[in-house]
Amino acid sequence: MKRIVLLIGFCLIFTSQADAQSFLNKLGKSIKETVENTVERNVVEKTEEVTEKALDVKANKKNGESTDDEESENESQDNSVQNTKQEPQQKLSSTSRYDFVPGDQILYFEDFSQDAIGDFPALWTSNGSGEIKTVNIAPGNWFHLNGEDAVYCYMEEIDFPENFIVEFDIIPDEEFGYGIQFTLYQEREGDPKELNNDLYPGQAGLHLVLRNERWESKGYKDGEDWIEGSASKNPVIREKLNHVILWIQKRRVRVYHQNEKVMDMPTNIYPGVKFNRIRFSGWDRHSEPFISNIKITTASPDTRSKLITEGKLVTYGITFDVNKSDVKPESYGTLKSIADVLKENGSVTVKIIGHTDSDGDDNMNLDLSKRRAESVKNELINIFGIDAARLETDGAGETKPIAPNDTPANKAQNRRVEFIKTN
Repeated sequence: MKRIVLLIGFCLIFTSQADAQSFLNKLGKSIKETVENTVERNVVEKTEEVTEKALDVKANKKNGESTDDEESENESQDNSVQNTKQEPQQKLSSTSRYDFVPGDQILYFEDFSQDAIGDFPALWTSNGSGEIKTVNIAPGNWFHLNGEDAVYCYMEEIDFPENFIVEFDIIPDEEFGYGIQFTLYQEREGDPKELNNDLYPGQAGLHLVLRNERWESKGYKDGEDWIEGSASKNPVIREKLNHVILWIQKRRVRVYHQNEKVMDMPTNIYPGVKFNRIRFSGWDRHSEPFISNIKITTASPDTRSKLITEGKLVTYGITFDVNKSDVKPESYGTLKSIADVLKENGSVTVKIIGHTDSDGDDNMNLDLSKRRAESVKNELINIFGIDAARLETDGAGETKPIAPNDTPANKAQNRRVEFIKTN
């Protein structure tokens, strides 16, 4: 650059002003090109230098060596850790046990299959309107709770034990903001009502409110304050099929949705309450959901005793969609309990047998039952690591019913999976 400046000065001394100006214009272009070329050359040289250094580092690492820069950096990091004495940070995480396992006795089942499309279901009553319909996103019949501010009561009493499980499918409508309320309650002595539209029916009960952003529970009893709880985990989703599970153990209330426990209230029910009624309430809810597949079972069976001591386990906790063999996600708890027993008793082998109800073609039911048993086997192998040699499968279709195939509840008893100990 110094040489260029001297050259300009020399030319200015020996030329006229006009000539000098012409010379400067030409020279300016030359200087610009020279500077650009110089910069480009420096960049190329620097790039080559960096590339060569990177290749050397890679070669040294391959040979198990370290570079001076790496050693310096490592030493600096070591000193920093030594000086600050900080433990490496860990991201907070948590785990929870999916402990839901359905019982081995069906107390109540309703899928509205015996009700005609367009009718109000025969065993229910309401102070509003309702209608049996089909939907495009799920099979079967669905009870559309489409009455404004209406309640929907099952007209018969149910003999609930202290420990039981309620399951149902719900498809919330687009306006499902305030949700729907499911209520278990004990009728007031001497005042039975097949239709009870009280805000707090009976002498005691439990409200479970399903909203699009959270869950709410409220235990109540005459003359007592409410026992309230709420949770926002995994709320029901509008215009989707949601499978809701409510597990009652004396005073304890657990709610499951999307294969996770979303609520666990240890004292959500007043002591001594004996439930015997169920209802859904849309009072002040502004929602019109669809309901189906309501199932009430006893609490979970003693899997170890049933399978190991008695040699046979009948389960309703492994479920499938209509006419399909894929195991549904909510079957996880039951499968895990069976897998645990098999792991604890390593010499035990079992036969898995699928059963169906009598609806549909006999041969198709037989094939379906076999495919379902095979699906259960694959789940135990692939998810829980059970040795395939310990499991065999078979299907009986509709040939071995344990109840008449005359009502939805009896048909539900015949749709089952059995585990038979074979050694």
